[in-house]
Amino acid sequence: MALALLGKKIGMTRVYLDGGKSVPVTVLEIGPCVVTQVRTPDKDGYAAVQIAWGEMKARNSTIPQIGHDAKAGTTPKRHHREFRLDGKETAGFELGQVLTVKALEGQMFVDVIGTNKGKGFQGTMKRHHFKGLFASHGTERKHRSPGSIGSLCSNRGFGGGLAKGKKMSGHMGDVRVTSRSMDVVRIDEANNLLLVKGSVPGANQGTVLVRPSTRLYRSKAKRLAAGAK
Repeated sequence: MALALLGKKIGMTRVYLDGGKSVPVTVLEIGPCVVTQVRTPDKDGYAAVQIAWGEMKARNSTIPQIGHDAKAGTTPKRHHREFRLDGKETAGFELGQVLTVKALEGQMFVDVIGTNKGKGFQGTMKRHHFKGLFASHGTERKHRSPGSIGSLCSNRGFGGGLAKGKKMSGHMGDVRVTSRSMDVVRIDEANNLLLVKGSVPGANQGTVLVRPSTRLYRSKAKRLAAGAK
């Protein structure tokens, strides 16, 4: 299977397992993705597979992009991602091949990558969880301020300016976030749906990338080992 598959976040709900336990899940619509390019070391200097997902009107695309997707025998796609693979792994892919959520069948845990919601310009209490100043007598009416910011000065401990990385007010959110080792609860191949336990970064209808987990927590590694036996 590809290193990852593209799709979108539908929303959250809950399902009941066989034992009657209620589990909160996020519903993801994954694929179908089309292989639009297979790179080889001989031709490109490295091995990789490029996949595309998301229909779009030809008038909203570009002529080079339309021609690129047409070589794979598919209509213009909105999202394209390329994943580095070993030369042996690319042998299982061919131009125009369709990848569906079925490729994740048998995976107990997946990583879901998305862009979280933008919060705009925020203060230190919301952005960095500062507790604020005391709200008692003798404190000026600026309880949500960060307090002193110049005590460290430079990274050397003296001189003007602040140390790099000082936690201050600024833009919050709208960044790439990876939710690791999410439990795969259910796969609905007929409707291209993947149900994972827990929340996924980003708003509904946002684009997500799903891949097999690259790093497991200890408890989940034990579960995976037990399931393999």
